[in-house]
Amino acid sequence: MYFNVRVYGLLINNQQEVLLTDEQEQGYRFTKFPGGGLEFGEGLTDGLKREFIEECDTEIDIVSHFYTTDFYVKSAFNDSQLISIYYLVKNVSPLTFPIKTKAFDFDGTGDSLQSFRWKKLSELEAADVTFPIDQYVVDLLKNKA
Repeated sequence: MYFNVRVYGLLINNQQEVLLTDEQEQGYRFTKFPGGGLEFGEGLTDGLKREFIEECDTEIDIVSHFYTTDFYVKSAFNDSQLISIYYLVKNVSPLTFPIKTKAFDFDGTGDSLQSFRWKKLSELEAADVTFPIDQYVVDLLKNKA
């Protein structure tokens, strides 16, 4: 057993919508918040900024810490224990990647696919995201909105 540290950004636009990413990897489809695994030797905020550049081609600023996992969660992909850290973030420049209106609306084919869409905070539900920690964060977001 080992720890898997992940870092995610909650990007909320002026229309009170949060950015979601729909992904397909290893034949498995899931919806989550943008972000991913921390690399060895990397700080949390540096890792999140790297993830947004890699996934969204977007530079972000960290607004504030939102939540860190405080219960046990096993990874859906291996035997690691997940520790996920969420930050409220804002984009530094306009977003240039395609925004979709329906889930899993991928461009192209392959083993690793990704698309992005906005979801109104007022309509966001735990069932809109796949993983237990994200579902918990959705409930926290709804309670703070």
